[in-house]
Amino acid sequence: MRVLVAGATGAVGLWLIPALLARGHIVAGLARNPGAVEPLGALPIQADALDRETVIRCVKDFRPDAVVHQLTALPSTMDLVRFDKVFEQTNWLRTKGTNILLEAARSAGAKRFVAQSFCGWPYARTGPLVKTEVDELDPTPPERLRTTLDAIRRLETTVVGAHDVAGAILRYGGFYGPHTHLGRGGSMAEQVRRRRVPVIGDGAGVWSFCHIADVAGATVKAVEGTAPGIFNVVDDDPAPVATWLPFLAKTMGAPPPRRLPMWIARLILPEHLRAIMTEARGGSNELFRRTFDWTPKYPSWRQGFVAEFGA
Repeated sequence: MRVLVAGATGAVGLWLIPALLARGHIVAGLARNPGAVEPLGALPIQADALDRETVIRCVKDFRPDAVVHQLTALPSTMDLVRFDKVFEQTNWLRTKGTNILLEAARSAGAKRFVAQSFCGWPYARTGPLVKTEVDELDPTPPERLRTTLDAIRRLETTVVGAHDVAGAILRYGGFYGPHTHLGRGGSMAEQVRRRRVPVIGDGAGVWSFCHIADVAGATVKAVEGTAPGIFNVVDDDPAPVATWLPFLAKTMGAPPPRRLPMWIARLILPEHLRAIMTEARGGSNELFRRTFDWTPKYPSWRQGFVAEFGA
């Protein structure tokens, strides 16, 4: 199969391209910096993802059977206080970039389109602590999350509604592992090490994780499959912040996280950070496992954190 990966040098692309090549696929990587694609073994394609004419021409020239949308524009250091600003460019890629890439896939005759989305805080902060794909997204998100959630909705609606290609949306859990923010030397890992990520209130917000190697393996399954729809791609162990954050700190050999009472958090932290840490819902991977016969290498973040940060 001929597979084009857009966003080839991002966290997922760095793992996905070698995984696709190992399966015998012919792979091209679309990126602004083609020099970073060549060492991965893929055919490098240089293009600005928002340059419609160039993207359509490049994709048509490659003639992919499948297109994988992994376009993001995240900084190496995440300032989640300024969440809306941090995700501003990524949201353009989720909206305008998706439209361009989908048009290019159609023009090239691709039959499969797989796109990155997110599982976790986008789900409604009411009802079950672990959500499935049929559960609604947050109808009243905190203000600084609204633009990003709107972009996620548009991406998902656009891809799932594209009846001329088999579109699959992968709602990934929080990434961890090499070349991610939660890997050795990653910005979030360093914040945890310095005790700058506290347990807020009761720490009841439920997070779902997925090791970046499992993310790549799941994406290969989706590319090779034909089932359309929306799928949570997460491990088997959604867990509250009050459980996973102290475990992570201990595994890293870092001091335990600070505890921040909710009354203080309301005074000093914006609403969206409080919501993510105390009200977020996790996701179930049952549908993806069943549909694509997938089993994660790291069924739980407990094993994965030890593999990444243990001595």
